[in-house]
Amino acid sequence: MAAQFQQLQQRAEYFVAQLDKELAKYPQLVRFEQTTHVPKAYAAIGAFSIFVTLIFFNVFAGFLTTVLGFVLPAYFSLRALETKGPEDDIQWLTYWTVFGFFSFLESFSVRLLLNYFPYYYTVKAILITYLQLPQTQGAKVVYVKFLRPVAAQFIKTSPTVPAVPQAAPAPQ
Repeated sequence: MAAQFQQLQQRAEYFVAQLDKELAKYPQLVRFEQTTHVPKAYAAIGAFSIFVTLIFFNVFAGFLTTVLGFVLPAYFSLRALETKGPEDDIQWLTYWTVFGFFSFLESFSVRLLLNYFPYYYTVKAILITYLQLPQTQGAKVVYVKFLRPVAAQFIKTSPTVPAVPQAAPAPQ
């Protein structure tokens, strides 16, 4: 039992060290650590834990899932506009299309969903995270499997309208 606990502790320490190394890329977090003397990895884990707990217990869950769905993607979208390659532009444009579609549908049914599905915001937060992560390409998956077939029925290209390019052209 003690050996298992020690192995678990070593894994946790490795995770915290990796997280600390990743967070060191952000000057604001380095400054936070210097000012408060709280390791940035612990602060991030604590903030994440509070965030998840509030959503799970439905405390400000609507607001927090909106923040989750908007703030980080907006930051990465603005950053993507400044890069040369179209890959990140396509990823974030796809994300905003899928997120907007779900937000539109949600506006009609949120009260009904909350009455019959108590962990709605927890599932929504997981879905938003899935859509955002570049590792999962969730927005692309949802778009290709669900939205594109529906949109294809309504959006037709005509001889006078040029077809939509596969990739956005590079800014001049």
